[in-house]
Amino acid sequence: MRLGIQVDERFKGGVRESWLQWVVECALSQSAVDRDVEMGIFITDDETVRKLNRDYRGVDEPTDVLSFALTEERSDGESPPFVMPPDGLVRLGEVVVSYPRAAEQAQEKGHIIETEIALLVAHGTLHLLGYDHDRPERERQMRAIEERVLSRVEARGPETGSSDGV
Repeated sequence: MRLGIQVDERFKGGVRESWLQWVVECALSQSAVDRDVEMGIFITDDETVRKLNRDYRGVDEPTDVLSFALTEERSDGESPPFVMPPDGLVRLGEVVVSYPRAAEQAQEKGHIIETEIALLVAHGTLHLLGYDHDRPERERQMRAIEERVLSRVEARGPETGSSDGV
């Protein structure tokens, strides 16, 4: 797996890159992904997420997580989907997480911020893999995978996350 991680400077102390990689590996493992993939994670602020949400989804408000999949069909019907190089690497796309929104949600739910960020990263990764929650049966499937990821994350904790033992 190739994972590009970008964390805004003011949030770097709150998120370890090796732990984020381990969360993504858990999500991929629980989704039975057995191909080499590439994706990115961006941990940023509410304003950046709001701008992305407005510019790409037409929703002018902040949200907790956005996923930009490279493998989805284009909704405008005019542009072809992104063409992948023939190197065997599946380029999934990008997951963007609002750190302040994750902190608020963690407090509301009564758990640590790392748990909330893990949930949001797993949720975004599943969207990149084609999972959705637009219908009840699809939502159940997606939530079940998220729960399996979270149980592994919570059992291991953010301090010990590593890329081995997924």
